[in-house]
Amino acid sequence: MKKLLLSGIAISFAAALTATSALADITIATVGPITGSLAALGEQYKRGAEMAVADINAAGGVNGEKLVLEIGDDACDPKQAVAVAQQMGSKGVKFVAGHLCSGSSIPASKVYEEDGIVQISPASTNPKFTDEGGWNVGRVCGRDDAQGLVAGNFLAKHFAGKKVAIIDDKSAYGKGLADATKMSMNAAGLKETMAESINPGEKDYSALVSKMKDAGIDAIYMGGYHPEGALILKQMREQGSKAQMLSGDSMNNVEFWTIAGEAATGMIFTFAPEPRTNPAAKDLVAKFKAAGFDPEGYTLYTYASIQMYVAAATATKGSDSKAIMGWLRAGNVVKTVLGDLALDAKGDVKDAKYVWYKFANGNYAEDDTIQ
Repeated sequence: MKKLLLSGIAISFAAALTATSALADITIATVGPITGSLAALGEQYKRGAEMAVADINAAGGVNGEKLVLEIGDDACDPKQAVAVAQQMGSKGVKFVAGHLCSGSSIPASKVYEEDGIVQISPASTNPKFTDEGGWNVGRVCGRDDAQGLVAGNFLAKHFAGKKVAIIDDKSAYGKGLADATKMSMNAAGLKETMAESINPGEKDYSALVSKMKDAGIDAIYMGGYHPEGALILKQMREQGSKAQMLSGDSMNNVEFWTIAGEAATGMIFTFAPEPRTNPAAKDLVAKFKAAGFDPEGYTLYTYASIQMYVAAATATKGSDSKAIMGWLRAGNVVKTVLGDLALDAKGDVKDAKYVWYKFANGNYAEDDTIQ
């Protein structure tokens, strides 16, 4: 009797495992800074991916197979990113929506290429990611050479004859964006008064702030992430500097205001047109908010990255990575929560646009008066 009972339990357990594995057919992942100073952005990735997988599975999955989500934490550290990428390969991951920092995406992409994993980044904007990347990479965000052109022309137009400082945090993203902005600004006829690099993660940037104040800087372009940008701006105001701070898409987080406080008022940055107001995202945004989460920043970009993969897998009727990326790079249009998206032959999103945002009253919003 005992043997029969144990046998029945074993059969039931095996059946449960079989049923589970039958549903767990395609493993995908999102990888970003789940911990560390940029964890708020990592949370956007996590929330966007979780909702996308839940919605896709509820609609029947992909070619009749269910998605299973892995979440990887690279803390925006290149070495950790490579280690996480290797882990994803060992877990049989077919697709990665990630990473966030360009300095992580670029080295990780080499690992994914070797393992045959499709990688679409929701946020990595450094041109090298696709210019020097393999067959497997793509992104649903724009590039720094396009973003830098907008910022550089703005500076040359509005601060002609004035003193501009270009600051970067030495990261692939921060330095790449600062360099692109400086190049565009110079080409438009304005030379920077000062160019400096900071060490990210520090709490005291008063020496740099004093140097800029003594130099009479009128505008600061910050190439980097929101924790350092917010601290520098706060310390600028504490020293009495009224210089305008400008930056890029990584500032699209209300945590900037949490750190800088009222000093954030008037700070402007470039990002794509507000995804939360896109008609294609209306129902999804409402769903997120009903669950108590505001899908700001890269939340919808992560969701859209997964939609891109699913559309290609559906169109190619399988999970062959080269066929999937080949379909996407052929310029096929995918309907996403960001609107209709298509990739070019290198994996860059077509027709990427940048607009200006401004911080005020504890939040940020698109400001079409800034030209």
